[in-house]
Amino acid sequence: MTTPAPGGAAAAPATASSGSRVVPLVDLHGRSAWSILPPLILGFFMIMVDTTIVNIAVPTLQTELDASLVAVGWVNSAYLLSYAVLLLLAGRLGDRYGPKPVFVVGLAVFTLASAWCGLSGSIGMLVAARVVQGVGAALMTPQTMAMITRVFPPRQRGAAMGLWGATAGVATIAGPLLGGLFVESWGWEWIFFVNVPVGVVALWLALVRLPRLATNKRTFDVVGVVLSVVGLFALVFGLQEGETYAWGTIAGPVTVWGVIGAGVLVLVGFVLWQRRLGDGALLPLRLFRSRNFSLANVAGMSVSFAMIGIFSR
Repeated sequence: MTTPAPGGAAAAPATASSGSRVVPLVDLHGRSAWSILPPLILGFFMIMVDTTIVNIAVPTLQTELDASLVAVGWVNSAYLLSYAVLLLLAGRLGDRYGPKPVFVVGLAVFTLASAWCGLSGSIGMLVAARVVQGVGAALMTPQTMAMITRVFPPRQRGAAMGLWGATAGVATIAGPLLGGLFVESWGWEWIFFVNVPVGVVALWLALVRLPRLATNKRTFDVVGVVLSVVGLFALVFGLQEGETYAWGTIAGPVTVWGVIGAGVLVLVGFVLWQRRLGDGALLPLRLFRSRNFSLANVAGMSVSFAMIGIFSR
């Protein structure tokens, strides 16, 4: 059931159920909440596949692009780095402009960057394209969770999030298998070209099925954005590339541990700044007072570290 809104427009359903029928928390014009999952799952599947699909193609990329092992290593590192660093910012963009527009933009960027990756004729161009692909992935990921949380009623939300989590697991494992198939059958370019038709289908489904949700026009917290991006970049870069530099000197007086330490210090500054701003912060710290929220983040981080670590080396 919907309640009349001022001016006669239909508002979102006031309850999560109507008799024995479970209805979404927003008006989907008679559709089930499950109808929003296909574009979200397709987009998230591509994101997670691309964290591991390149690994199997490393020898081929070295040969065909005449590149060193270190340079080819950046094909994966560039994607993961831009993806991880921009997640917090992407979440706030979703709050400010709505999950649907940000997801659609991210999906379009990811799909076009995938085509750019496949068309790259040099290792430098491929790394640059992977950076852009990571930007698209970062824009999409927070919106998938936001959509599920804000559309699915509590009775169905757990099952929907379970399917979302299973997608990450299946995609991460499927990456090397699909990579080997494409490299052996059609060439390394197809580990990226395969995203294009999938992305086009997901884009059409997103435009047709995803609802526009209410936005939050809170302050943007520019200082928080800068601190989070700089801190996460230094920390993730140091941890990700430490082995490349034998955990020693990067250049001149700059060491791997110095970069990691600087990242930690900046992130401490970020936390203190967030505490000062309260609810207007980029990441309100009161969220961590919820045991379920905190445990879910710890569990998700642990699983991601384990699964990506297995396939990254």
